[in-house]
Amino acid sequence: MPKVLALETSCDESAAAVVSHSDGRLEVLSHRIASQVEEHARWGGVVPEIASRRHVEALPHLIDQALREAQLPISDLDAVAATVTPGLVGALMVGSVTGRTLAALHDRPFIAIHHLEAHLASVRLEACPPEPPYLVLLVSGGHTELIRVDEAGALDRLGRSHDDAAGEAFDKVARLLGLDYPGGPAIQAAAVDGDVARFALPKGRVSKPEGGYYPYDFSFSGLKTAMLRQVEACRTWDEPLPLADLAASFQQVVVDVLVDRSLRCCSDLGLSTLVMVGGVAANQRLRECMHSRAAQQGVDVHLAPLTYCTDNAAMVGAAALGRLASQSIASSLCLGVSARWALENCAPLYQSNPPF
Repeated sequence: MPKVLALETSCDESAAAVVSHSDGRLEVLSHRIASQVEEHARWGGVVPEIASRRHVEALPHLIDQALREAQLPISDLDAVAATVTPGLVGALMVGSVTGRTLAALHDRPFIAIHHLEAHLASVRLEACPPEPPYLVLLVSGGHTELIRVDEAGALDRLGRSHDDAAGEAFDKVARLLGLDYPGGPAIQAAAVDGDVARFALPKGRVSKPEGGYYPYDFSFSGLKTAMLRQVEACRTWDEPLPLADLAASFQQVVVDVLVDRSLRCCSDLGLSTLVMVGGVAANQRLRECMHSRAAQQGVDVHLAPLTYCTDNAAMVGAAALGRLASQSIASSLCLGVSARWALENCAPLYQSNPPF
């Protein structure tokens, strides 16, 4: 029964978890997380320097708590894993250096994990995870992508955002509306009693150079601009700002775009399973609409458990165990971190001569 200690510090969540693989299933033996949301909310977004300092303060305690809860010493673990890319460089360094140091001290393999691969693996923490092939909608604060996972686990990115990610758009529009950070939960709460059809907003499309549109790609910058103009217009009215209607209209357009393009991609590829992961996958309106529309199309929807939608270490452990199960691998202890790295190019993370 392989077991890993997993660390996550790519942005503003410090996390440690112990995850095991037994009888074909993953089990989270312990999971600890320290959120910095309240501190960064004062600034309306993540401050990288503050995030790095808080990771340094929190991570040792989280590791100790995770090991105690799992009732395991590091010597009983099969590997140590940490997110190394993409993310905030200073934040990534905290988890990476800690993970590599523990691996070296206890003579255990170190497994470097791509942050998006961890999100893709989060659905395997579901009680009945799907079997590939399937389409993944990865939708978070930094990424909005459609990725096909084939029977062998190979990844093929079919769609992406060309500007803001969906979660980033939620944060920026929330700030425009005077709502709290992070924007996703704030807009969801504000939209509860709103009229989703009151304001007509654009569903951004990405043009091809030769004409037409990329069918599975996303663009949210135009929607953000349209919201700015609509809010400015509303403020000229002799009435309070219709906050609930603005939030509901914005949220519904984002949901419609994500659902429409995901299900069109499933239809075009002949896929009957759709997986949804990432922080925005926790949005209740998105979950409801995706389930409803997918059922009409005969598509089975699998969602990462709510606990593991946002950044966490359990998904890092799931990805690491997937790597261990497929092949005996380890990353170089000389491997650093990178703010950006293509998901399709993970192989060099496990070479003796590291790419960064």
